[in-house]
Amino acid sequence: MSFEEKKVGSKVIYDGRILRLEVDDVELPDGTFSKRECVRHSGGAAVLFAHEGRIALVKQFRYLYGEEIYEIPAGKLEYGEDAQSAALRELREETGWQAASLNHLIDIYPTPGYTDEVIHIYFADRADYAGQSLDDGEFLNFEFVPEDEVRRMIDCGKIKDAKTVCAYFAYSALKDRRRQQR
Repeated sequence: MSFEEKKVGSKVIYDGRILRLEVDDVELPDGTFSKRECVRHSGGAAVLFAHEGRIALVKQFRYLYGEEIYEIPAGKLEYGEDAQSAALRELREETGWQAASLNHLIDIYPTPGYTDEVIHIYFADRADYAGQSLDDGEFLNFEFVPEDEVRRMIDCGKIKDAKTVCAYFAYSALKDRRRQQR
């Protein structure tokens, strides 16, 4: 049995700078109908930058959670923008570090119940400091945190950001594979 839902109609509720909200009418696999509230998003790009046993984290206030949270450098893709280019840009803007190249780590669906957002996560371990250049209205602190401390921060709930948690564990798995290949 296929579980595919077929869109039979759609209404745009809001079309903003960051997202578009649609309400879709769908036909379910059993022939009945339902509605889906869909947040359309251009996606994001993020970078886990490891340098001398430490991971680059930014700490910024996130309005919807009402608190400052730790995250890896990341940002929204412009429609049609290459994810790797966006990741390089965000690393430079938020940390001041310019990576020559990135390796793809993982793509994640942060909240598949209501949005089509995909976050493309990369890894960098070589970069040169070129100077931070935050966007207008962007306020954050950047710091390098020892890798084992990042793990402790995840374990105790100090790091709650999904892309950062996923990136850390994908990076740890990559390091393990590299060790085993030696």
